[in-house]
Amino acid sequence: MSRTIAIGDIHGDLDALERLLARLPELGADDTLLFLGDYVDRGPCSKEVVERIRRLPGTTRGKVIALRGNHEDAWLAVVQGGWPGFVMPRGNGCYEALRSFKGQPQPKSEDTPSEDELVEMLTGSFLPTDVVDWMRALPHFHEDEHAIYVHAGLKRAEPGAPFLHPREVEPQRALLWLRDEDFFRNYQGKLVVFGHTVTGTLPADLSSYTLDDPNDLWAGPCAVGLDTGAGKGGFLTALELPAGQVYESR
Repeated sequence: MSRTIAIGDIHGDLDALERLLARLPELGADDTLLFLGDYVDRGPCSKEVVERIRRLPGTTRGKVIALRGNHEDAWLAVVQGGWPGFVMPRGNGCYEALRSFKGQPQPKSEDTPSEDELVEMLTGSFLPTDVVDWMRALPHFHEDEHAIYVHAGLKRAEPGAPFLHPREVEPQRALLWLRDEDFFRNYQGKLVVFGHTVTGTLPADLSSYTLDDPNDLWAGPCAVGLDTGAGKGGFLTALELPAGQVYESR
């Protein structure tokens, strides 16, 4: 049977990505390596992470799929017409991304952008055109025989209605931004593998995996969360399906 290895949010943490990739089993021609999005911001190596993932299809047996995360989606919105509300908060890590793509030293937590840097951040002009085109082409979800894979989660059409399949969600970008307690607690159906929400903030009472470590992979009844905080002081996690094997960068 073919295998799918899903990898959570990376957020510019190249070291964690390299450690995790080195620990994964060798893939066969029928296997898939899938990334759940959020490759950039916060960590020190946004540019290098994007380059590494873009090289993988040429160096990996099997299929490589990279989904769009909300941070890629946000930068596309910035390039399209600006989004100061995303760029300005230091916690979003946009300053770190700018410095990475420009090949400059990473800022300290107390540093603020210069006027020129601020203009580049507010317009996204520091992002190479080929990277923007790559982000624009990233799919919003993937599905195979094992699971549905999406950056953030699924939603209902209205309260009390069944959860929608990703192809039924409009606009599709909602799949990248949801952070819904209803999904975490009440979704039932085909397994969904998602990122976006750091596992330490998910309902600990529902997880069946390493109950003594709430920052580890989150395994709910019909969904698995893989954002274990890479680029934000945590680590990177991968899940192999259908075996259920877990791999970590730590």
